[in-house]
Amino acid sequence: MNLEKFNKIKESYGNPFAETSFHKSLNANEIHESFQEDKVVSFAGRLISKREHGKSGFAHLRDHTGKIQMFAQKNTLNEKFDLFKDLDVGDIIGVKGKLFLTRTGEQTILAEELVLLSKIVRVLPEKWHGLKDVEVRYRQRYLDMVANPQVADVFIKRSKIVCAVRKFFEDKAYLEVETPMLHHVAGGAAGRPFKTHHNATDSDVYLRIAPELYLKRLLVGGLERVYEINRSFRNEGVSTKHNPEFTMLEAYCAYQNFEYMMDLCEELVCSLAEELHGTLKINYQDRQIDFTRPWQRISFAGLFKDEFGVVDTDTQDEVFAKVAQKLTLPKGLTRTQIMNIIEELIEKKFPIDKPAFITDFFTWSSPLSKAKKDNPNVVERFELFIAGMELANAYSELNDPVEQESRFTRQLAVEEELPKKIDTDFLVALQYAMPPAAGLGIGIDRLVMILLDQPSIRDVVLFPLLKPLKENDADTQDTHCVE
Repeated sequence: MNLEKFNKIKESYGNPFAETSFHKSLNANEIHESFQEDKVVSFAGRLISKREHGKSGFAHLRDHTGKIQMFAQKNTLNEKFDLFKDLDVGDIIGVKGKLFLTRTGEQTILAEELVLLSKIVRVLPEKWHGLKDVEVRYRQRYLDMVANPQVADVFIKRSKIVCAVRKFFEDKAYLEVETPMLHHVAGGAAGRPFKTHHNATDSDVYLRIAPELYLKRLLVGGLERVYEINRSFRNEGVSTKHNPEFTMLEAYCAYQNFEYMMDLCEELVCSLAEELHGTLKINYQDRQIDFTRPWQRISFAGLFKDEFGVVDTDTQDEVFAKVAQKLTLPKGLTRTQIMNIIEELIEKKFPIDKPAFITDFFTWSSPLSKAKKDNPNVVERFELFIAGMELANAYSELNDPVEQESRFTRQLAVEEELPKKIDTDFLVALQYAMPPAAGLGIGIDRLVMILLDQPSIRDVVLFPLLKPLKENDADTQDTHCVE
C-alpha cells in the first residue's frame, strides 16, 4: 500500500474518503450522444490517464459506459488545480464543468469543480493497460475490469442474456420459482455433492446438484409450467467447461414430452442469437456456428452400435466393457468419460458447425427419463451439443413411482460417488400422481460462452473458484501485466 501518498493527500486536502455521494448528471456514453458545447455536466469515474502542461493538463476518466476527457487549468480551478496535479491514475474523482471541443475535435469537460471521491492506495501495476495474466485476471476480477473494459461488457451482456431467457419463458406463461439450495438428499442429477452439517437440526445437508426433484414436486402440486434460473454445485474437477459452482436454467411443462422441449430449446437459443447478433450464423472460436432450424438429430444408441457394437439390450457393465475394450480404457468408465467419448465421436463423424441433439439414450443411464413405448431399453431424452460442447439435457419425465424407485435403487448400486440415499419424499409425491411432463436443463455459463465467443467458463463467471493462495500471499502477490 502506498500510504505515503495517501497521507500527503489527507494532510493537504482532507480525508479522501469523506464524500458520501456525488451527483452525476450523465454517464460517458450519454455525454457523447447528447453533446452540446457549453452544456454544463457533472461526471464521476476512474482516472485512467493524465498529462500535465505547466498550468494546465488533460486527463481521461472512465465509467461503466466509456471514457471522457477533462481539461484542467489553474485559472479555472484555482487552488483545486494543485489537487489535480497530485491525483494518481486509478483515483476516482468527480468533475463539473462545461463541454467543449478541442482542436482535434475531442469532446471534453472543462473542469470548474473537482472533488476526490476515493483515493487509490495500492499502485496499479506498471503497464496495467491490457492485463493478460490469467491468474491475476480471474483472482482479481476487479483489476481485470479496470484494465480491460471489454471484460465488463461480457458480463453486462451476460446479464442481458439472462433477462432475455426470463422474458422468453414468461411470455410462454411459465412461472419463475425458487427451490431449496440445501438438500437432505443429493438428487436430480449424477454428481458428487458438497456436504455440510446443519447444527440446529443436527443433520447432514448437501448443496444442490440440481433443482429437478423439487421442481417436479410443483407439477404434482398443480403448477403446470415452472422454471428456475438456479445456482447448483458439484464437488468435481475444474476445466475450461466446468466450474464447481454454476448457473442452470431448468424448466418443466406438464402434458408435453421431450419433442416439445427440442422445439422450445431451438426457439430459445435462436432468439438469443438473433437478439445479440442479428443473425443465426455466429462465430465461436474461429468457427462459424449455424443455428438455422431444424438442428441435427443423432442417435446415441445408433452411434454406439456402429462404433462399439453396443446394442440397446446391453447392461451398463456390458456397454462399458465394449467401449473400454475398443479404446483400451479401464473398465470402470465414468459418465464424464462417456460424454467425452460422445463429444469426440460427434466431432469426428458429424458437422460441428451445426447444433446437434443426441437422442436415444439407454434406460440404465437415464434414471429420471420415461422409456419409449415401443422400446423399454431406450428413453425419450436428448442432450444438446453446440461446438462440440454439451449444453442442455431434456427428457419426458418418468412419473411412475414404482419404476422410479426401482431406477433409484439400481442407480445407487452402480454410482460409487453418490450418497447412498433415496429421496423418499419425492417418491411419495409421485404416488399422488404427477401429470405427463417434459423437463429441460440448460447450462447458462456455457450458453453465454458460445453466444459471446469466450473460450473458457472462467471468462463468463465473475469470480470463478480458484485454488486459494498460500497464507500471506494475498497481500504480496505479483500482478504481471503487459501492454
